Amino acid sequence: MIEDLKPYPEYKESGLPWAARVPSHWKFLRTKVLFRERIQKGFPQEPLLAATQSKGVVKKADYGERTVTASKDFHLLKLVERGDFVISLRSFQGGLEIAHCRGIISPAYTILEPRYEARRAYFKQFFKSRDFIASMTLFVTGIREGQNIDYERLSRAHLPVPPADEQDAIGRFLDHWSGRLEKVIRAKRRVIALLQEQKQAIIHRAVTRGLDPDVRLKDSGIPWLGKIPEHWVVGRVKNEFACLNNRRVPLSSPERGRMTRRDYDYYGASGVIDRVESYIYDDELLLIAEDGANLVLRNLPLAIIARGRFWVNNHAHILKPNTGDIEYLQAVMEAINYRPWITGAAQPKLTKDRLLSVAIAVAPPDEQKAIMSFAKGETEPITTAIARYEREITLLREYRTRLTADVVTGKLDVRAAAAQLPEEAVEGPLPDSEIPEEEAELEGVEG
Repeated sequence: MIEDLKPYPEYKESGLPWAARVPSHWKFLRTKVLFRERIQKGFPQEPLLAATQSKGVVKKADYGERTVTASKDFHLLKLVERGDFVISLRSFQGGLEIAHCRGIISPAYTILEPRYEARRAYFKQFFKSRDFIASMTLFVTGIREGQNIDYERLSRAHLPVPPADEQDAIGRFLDHWSGRLEKVIRAKRRVIALLQEQKQAIIHRAVTRGLDPDVRLKDSGIPWLGKIPEHWVVGRVKNEFACLNNRRVPLSSPERGRMTRRDYDYYGASGVIDRVESYIYDDELLLIAEDGANLVLRNLPLAIIARGRFWVNNHAHILKPNTGDIEYLQAVMEAINYRPWITGAAQPKLTKDRLLSVAIAVAPPDEQKAIMSFAKGETEPITTAIARYEREITLLREYRTRLTADVVTGKLDVRAAAAQLPEEAVEGPLPDSEIPEEEAELEGVEG
């Protein structure tokens, strides 16, 4: 069905810098004609919301431990109704987010209520399209994108508007096919997760038992580890590493947005989350997540090697090995069951003192490289398979992005295709998060 899509029969020039031509029967209306700005406050009893790029606007409690509540002045927060669109501090990166429930959100955000001419099904897709997101750079304040969207300027901008029934058809078509593509992506992600488990099991056995099946064993004294080679040393993290946490510095999203260069990786709890203009470490170091749900869920690595020049925020511990092979030590730290040392239920946390007190078993330095060489050889086919699935996922996402952009800007006519969709076709699932650590923040209230 998608392969049979054709352009519209007639087009006209749009006059927009980011959309050359649109179907000749489409209208152009200003944003303020299509949407009414909602500025309602004084609803402190409503649930707190978080604006996320991957899930839309959702209840903060449902989004989990990755959100931050920075204010208790809830009566100053803005009301959001289900189906509203929200301009957040990151909309210039990922477009406008649609609200899936009623609640209250940061007063720094702009809330847009669709008027009659604006059908939610269409604009939910349009506001996430590549062409529209690129156009958002025309409406940011300051000298660099990454700061606030100037809604006064955006409100005067013209947007292409198909007829109402066509908006519904476009929304229905994209919901259907986005959902189908997302199911394929999720199936591939499940395969990757199984392959990762298999790979980790091979590495775990190598770094906890060594390579000699006939070596004499001893009780490690570590409940989750059990027996280890007799000549291995049992110590604590503080014996194997120096902790460099005192040098880490967090940078807020607005601070990073004002930077004029993007030369160095900026690390959070689960890897690189941004690029910044300077660095605070120039070394080969091991980063261990300090907080977040991943400490319990283990969906992402907890121990990450960072090399060269980089910056680290206050959500990761920084460890420098005293001796030994850093890749071996990374595998040892990744194999640890941290649950006994984690505090907090709503916000899991691994404090510095608890991390440094964790008991570990370490092979002699001359064995460490041999262990890792063996593990890499054993897991190479798995690594290759994972890379292939990840490439396929990337291509599927690129295809979905291109399809959405072409349909919402009228490059492809989906009216007939939408009419053939089964009646039970419903809104497809939202895409999984495509960034390692999204900062879905509830901004503080000044004054």
